[in-house]
Formats: sequence, C-alpha cells, structure tokens
Amino acid sequence: MQMNFRLAASSYLNSAPLIWSFLQGPHRGSVDFVEAVPARCAQMLAESSVDGALVPVIEYQRIAGGWLVPNVCVGSRKEVLSVVLVSKNKHLENIRSIAVDESSRTSATLVKVIFREFLDHEPEWTTRAPDLEQMLEKNDAALIIGDPGMTFPRQGLNVWDMASLWQQHTALGFVFAMWMVRDAATDRARPVDFAGARDEGVDHIDEIVSSYRDKIPMRVEELRNYLTENIVFKVDESMEKGLQLYFELAFKHGLIERVKPLRFI
Repeated sequence: MQMNFRLAASSYLNSAPLIWSFLQGPHRGSVDFVEAVPARCAQMLAESSVDGALVPVIEYQRIAGGWLVPNVCVGSRKEVLSVVLVSKNKHLENIRSIAVDESSRTSATLVKVIFREFLDHEPEWTTRAPDLEQMLEKNDAALIIGDPGMTFPRQGLNVWDMASLWQQHTALGFVFAMWMVRDAATDRARPVDFAGARDEGVDHIDEIVSSYRDKIPMRVEELRNYLTENIVFKVDESMEKGLQLYFELAFKHGLIERVKPLRFI
C-alpha cells in the first residue's frame, strides 16, 4: 500500500494559511503532516525523512536535487514585520557584531548579503537561540524571525525590517520560504493540491487569526493585517526576480556553493 505523502512545515503564523487546509480544511488527510521549525524542515527533507517541506528558500540551493512547488510561497513585497534586525545603535554602519537566530537560514543569509553587497561592511556573526536580551548582551544587533520578531518590546531599540531593506536596495519583492519536494517523491507530490490548500487558507484568515490570538500577544486587527498586507503567498514577477538576484548575490558572497536553476514540479 502506498504511504501518504509526508509534509513538514512550521506553525509560525506566516505559514498558517499554507497549512490550514491540510490540517483542518478540505485537504485534511491528503498528507501526513509533521510540524517543525523551518531549519529542521530543511534538515528532514535533506535526510529524506519527509517527502516535501516548507523550507527557507536558501536551502533549495544547499539540498542536493529537489524541486519547488510553483507560485506558492511565504514572501513580502514591502515590510514583512516578522524578520527584523534589532539594535541599540541608530545606524547600520555602526553595527560591529550581530547575533543571528539559530532557526533562521534564509534571513541569516539575507542580512549577510545586505551588509556585504549594499553596505560594504562586515560585522562579526554569531548564532544564538532567539532570546533578544541575551543576544544583545554581547552583540550590537540581533536578527529575530517568526512570531518572536513581532512581539518583543521595542522601547530604546532601533528595528530594521529585512524585506524593507531588500526592497529599498533592489526595488524587488522577497521570497522567504517555498514548498520543496525531494526527487524521489515528485510523482506523489503532483496530486497534492498546494495551490488549492493555499487558497483555502487565505479564505479562512479570520479563523486562522482567531486560533493564534492566544499564542501571539498582538491585537486581532494587527494579526489580520500581517497576513493580508505584509505576507504574500503567491510568487509574482518582482518576487521571482528578487529570488534569482538573492541566489546570485548569496553565491557572489560565498554563502552558497553554486546557483542551482529553479526547477518546478
């Protein structure tokens, strides 16, 4: 008997519309769902312990083989809100050391690309658990992602939104995560309706927001605006160009070994 397609994703609010239908909607039961932080999702896909995963896009370049699901993503065309660089310094040029959230992959590469390519300045980098106070204790700045990136107290701190910085320097949108499928599972991935599940999730944003109200200390309107104004779940031309440029710059600055062409199932 053929096993169900094993699919991994995080339960961050920004990915909730992509997974809601697989967990609670019409696509429930069509996949075996595994919850994990984005970095772990990529690791499980690389180890072939899942068939597909919502991975930080930089991992598409690092995992051997693999295919992307077209036109489904977690991205942003302007402020993303949930991927931020935080510092007591007022100017990026004065930042000499940055602690990076250990669960970030795409964002960690993005902040390095921005400093190397656009600011021509290289801080010292260290990886830490996402505890802002501890990260800033010994570093000038901290990169925080996901739900924690939206909820910390901001008094006395300067905050730079990473998607905004990217847009400011490139005039392009940014893709943070996409569904990726391992080579041996492409035939079984094709019947999985990733786009339909996304559309179902987007149609149920109010329900999703209600379910996250107790998990994230933000007002309902703020949570809803985040999912409708800040996060984009389809890849438009600006975002695809941004994705390609991001990969090229990551390669230029030695953050990936090669630029693998985009392959879609």
